[in-house]
Amino acid sequence: MPDNNETPDAETDEDYDALMAEWEAMADSEDGEEVEGSSERVLDQSEIDSLLGFDDDGRGGGDNEGINAIVNSTRVSYERLPMLEVVFDRLVRMMSTSLRNFTSDNVEVSLDNITSQRFGDYLNSIPLPAMLAVFKAEEWDNYGLMIVDSNLIYSIVDVLLGGRRGTAAMRIEGRPYTTIERNLITRLMNVILMDLSAAFDPLSPVTFRFERLETNPRFAAIARNANAAINTRLRIDMEDRGGRVELVLPYATLEPVRELLLQMFMGEKFGRDSIWESHLSAELWHTEVAIDAVLDQLEMPLSSILNLKVGDQIPLNKTPSSKVALRCGDVEMFKGQMGRRNGHIAARISDKLIRGPGEFDQ
Repeated sequence: MPDNNETPDAETDEDYDALMAEWEAMADSEDGEEVEGSSERVLDQSEIDSLLGFDDDGRGGGDNEGINAIVNSTRVSYERLPMLEVVFDRLVRMMSTSLRNFTSDNVEVSLDNITSQRFGDYLNSIPLPAMLAVFKAEEWDNYGLMIVDSNLIYSIVDVLLGGRRGTAAMRIEGRPYTTIERNLITRLMNVILMDLSAAFDPLSPVTFRFERLETNPRFAAIARNANAAINTRLRIDMEDRGGRVELVLPYATLEPVRELLLQMFMGEKFGRDSIWESHLSAELWHTEVAIDAVLDQLEMPLSSILNLKVGDQIPLNKTPSSKVALRCGDVEMFKGQMGRRNGHIAARISDKLIRGPGEFDQ
């Protein structure tokens, strides 16, 4: 007989062998398939990469995949306001003309993209040095932000002060902007704000007024860091010089015209077309209509009408002071007094008939 002291070792070996057998069964299962008696599911590497948003090369799959899609699901997309693209396309066309007049140079303006992001994230991503203009939408009683990058700042200064064409603008880093540079860029910002106001005019009249110029993003906080904002990036090219202008409009600023920005195209007003209505009303005022003055109406049998002869008289229950009915077709419009003016029979309108429920009431 084996010694009693050896019994626990034998049981331990048996438990160890059983545990190893279970691990081998789990290792042999295909692609995380559950093993009988096991309630946990094991993810393979491809599923883990998909969850984290990585592709086969180990690179991130973008903001719309994996955990990034969950984190960014609370962002508001600018595509919910389709009229913004129409407004900014109009802004690009107007800026191309106004900046050519401002710089007396060949200027090309293009719209890079329109994105939406949290205001705090955007402030932290602004490349410095740059100039930030805080402007106010007077009618909407809120603020917006305009950012001019350093490339465009030095290019505008070079163009306005007579720099040679064909040479890139010189950049001097590590110093604050001078008063001349600030004044010139302020003039540029005012031109852009005037065009932005004109671009919104067909949708809703608004005046964007320049408030102040900042060089530190911390002093240009016009909204909470978690608030959503729309970032519009514009590219301005002047031959081989140029840079970018970015317009940031918080959603709170656009809230007064949100219903108008939801329209799919200009003129869509729930089935109404204001242009056609204005044209139709203008033409109706010049339309000629025939008005009949009816002295009286008398009902007679057909036999009596057929027996009428020359010289017969039809008595009317009217006096010279009785009012006559003025009709347009079969619709009675006015009541009036008969008279004579300049040798012609005339009618003076005294009462205007108002349509009642199913009839005309005086």
